[in-house]
Amino acid sequence: MTPEQRAARVGDSMMAADVASRLTMGMELVEVAPGRAVMRMTVQPLHLNGHQICHGGFIFTLADSTFAFACNSHNRNTVAAGASIEFLKPAHAGDVLSCEGVERLLQGRHGIYDMVVRNQRGETVALFRGKSAQIPGTVFPEDEAPE
Repeated sequence: MTPEQRAARVGDSMMAADVASRLTMGMELVEVAPGRAVMRMTVQPLHLNGHQICHGGFIFTLADSTFAFACNSHNRNTVAAGASIEFLKPAHAGDVLSCEGVERLLQGRHGIYDMVVRNQRGETVALFRGKSAQIPGTVFPEDEAPE
């Protein structure tokens, strides 16, 4: 199995089980590759806060989910050990937010990943940096044949 095939299988496996991202948030997994992922969601009225802009927690969740797909793409169970976000521009109902996550460093059990959230006009809405930690196990058994 190539690293690209492994990442794609991880993405399919995780997305099928990720009720929060898929159903609650309405996210779509656009692309997954070794150390990289892209996700997208449309801001719905239920995502709006009292200022009628997208609640920062939903933008954080988009970035955090993208982080999860990027850092698990090597088929090693990996969780967030920490994260920070900078909100740079508001998002509004109907905006289509895309988040691209890229692995910056993978050393031992820890990694550093950067996410950029952009709207449909290509404007940067938020910057997110996550630190990952590998835990025991894999997303799917490596000796298992693909379905």
